[in-house]
Amino acid sequence: MTPRIAVLDDETRLVAILEMVLRRGGYEVEGFSAPDAALVALGARRFDLLLTDLKMPGLDGLGVLERVRGVDADIPVVVMTAHATIATAVAALRLGAFDYVEKPFDNDALLAVVARALDHSRLARENRYLRAELASRHGAASMVAESPSMQRVLDVVRRAARSDATVLVTGESGTGKELIARAVHVQSDRVGGPFVAVNCKALAPGVLESELFGHERGAFTGAESARAGLFERAESGTLFLDEIGETAPDFQAKLLRVLQDRRVTRVGGSDERALDFRVVAATNRDLKREVETGAFREDLYFRLAVIPIQLPPLRERPEDVLALARHFFVRAAADRKPPLEGWSAEVEAFLRRHPWPGNARELENTIERGVALARGPKIELADLLLEGEPADAAGAEAPLADWLDQRAAERIREVLAASGKSRAEAARRLGVDRTTLWRWMQRLGIAD
Repeated sequence: MTPRIAVLDDETRLVAILEMVLRRGGYEVEGFSAPDAALVALGARRFDLLLTDLKMPGLDGLGVLERVRGVDADIPVVVMTAHATIATAVAALRLGAFDYVEKPFDNDALLAVVARALDHSRLARENRYLRAELASRHGAASMVAESPSMQRVLDVVRRAARSDATVLVTGESGTGKELIARAVHVQSDRVGGPFVAVNCKALAPGVLESELFGHERGAFTGAESARAGLFERAESGTLFLDEIGETAPDFQAKLLRVLQDRRVTRVGGSDERALDFRVVAATNRDLKREVETGAFREDLYFRLAVIPIQLPPLRERPEDVLALARHFFVRAAADRKPPLEGWSAEVEAFLRRHPWPGNARELENTIERGVALARGPKIELADLLLEGEPADAAGAEAPLADWLDQRAAERIREVLAASGKSRAEAARRLGVDRTTLWRWMQRLGIAD
């Protein structure tokens, strides 16, 4: 699409000259000699650039600049003046002008300024589009959240994104902690930078240190070349530290120093590198309890939990279950042939009654399994392959609920026995907090 330029100058002869020069440059041009007429046209039609004189009788160029922002806030403006001074140039730029040209101007120089302004405008539009696209896919608005508790979480996410403060996301496994971290990133000014994620639990302490801080050549056996760490790769972006509660005390001390100083020293090196990054950490552990037992540094906890976000488990927000299930179904069944109509009433009853100990991840896997194995136009209960489900109880709500409770009780007793009847250890192994485990034990009649 050919860019359209509005030219405004009280000298009609100069307007005609500018129209000719710009049309030769390949642009569509519409000239105006009265500011009011130009502003009306800018409000009624699409223009990609305004080229306006600075000194005009009545409403001058600075006045036009102020008023044009109410008509089209995004249009770039280049001002022309025969009285170029530092004061007038700064005033124009402060009011949002892209640049200014001095009369009499060289045609090539004018075209160069116009090209830069149009290119800047195009990049700004593309950036806004990409940010909106990222936010629609990964931002808070893209998340399925009908329950009041999750609505409160997403409100905190939106507000947290406006700052660079460190965020600590806590919650059981499968609740979507990385999704929250990504939402904070894409809604922040760091969206143009990288989002770098690392699972601290998956790496041995020495490997984790090298992975995060980087290393110099010869720092250890096998370090044949220097390598930048994830902190460096997250420059101008966000570093997501998942399972932060699994890290060792020595590493915690080094991490605390990096977060305090915003400087990283590679393993085997001595030079500090000043970096610009934001950290979002996550854990399924109760870090306050870990601090009390000495398993986690208190100073690091407070450094991480500047903005704490607690994700409620799915069983505590039943309003979200069917909404999430529909979301997962649409995604899983998008390319399925023949297409599916949905699921049966028995499946919906199961979705409502199941406690979802694996949270949203378990729900997603269940729906994907049903989509893949459905034999008819709808997902039936048998398609979900519920482990140990009695064949004659597949369509009955109460027996199914009883069976699920029985299986949950068996699992809890098994883990408690393996944990030496330690509720804290059993809760950790089950991926829930101690309060949740206690509630389950009370409901199922399980003694210590």
